Amino acid sequence: MNPLSFKNHNVKRFSKRPVKAQSAPKGPRKVILFNKPFDVLPQFTDEAGRTTLKNYISLTDVYAAGRLDRDSEGLLVLTNDGKLQAELTQPGKRTGKIYYVQVEGVPDTAAVEALRHGITLKDGPTLPAGAEIVGEPEWLWPRNPPIRERKAIPTTWLKITLYEGRNRQVRRMTAHVGFPTLRLIRYSMGEFTLGDLQPGQWKEIPHV
Repeated sequence: MNPLSFKNHNVKRFSKRPVKAQSAPKGPRKVILFNKPFDVLPQFTDEAGRTTLKNYISLTDVYAAGRLDRDSEGLLVLTNDGKLQAELTQPGKRTGKIYYVQVEGVPDTAAVEALRHGITLKDGPTLPAGAEIVGEPEWLWPRNPPIRERKAIPTTWLKITLYEGRNRQVRRMTAHVGFPTLRLIRYSMGEFTLGDLQPGQWKEIPHV
């Protein structure tokens, strides 16, 4: 789905926000791809002593481009380049982000279509999104701890592509159409993908 086709959707939501100048990196540009495990905070410090990025990544002066909730897994892009952070996270950029989502139950056509066309959450209507039912990804790793499954209720995998990034948006969207999220994995952000990174692994990549 082409995000450019959505450029006139709900324009008022973004029109009054000030445009900030994006900072150039101090020193060499760094771009880090990290496969964030479940139960890891997307930050380097935590006063409560919970597991953070510092437990995995030894580099300094890089910051996460957008969040990935503690109970979600997958791709986190870290960089010292303010322009790249903006490209990946600012709503007006409409950068596609792909998620693989395990939900409770079996969504019907109406539920999938609702995700595609946009639904109204408490903070307003969502942009149209990519949404389709898929099989369990072949590259999927076991989650620790496993999700809680109910024997009488099947689960389904969805592939969802968002062009915005609100707080816990995927979880709120699937719950809204009646199918709670059990597991959420971000696979890509724009041009960046997980590739063959396993949970807890990271790599630095060249970025021109």
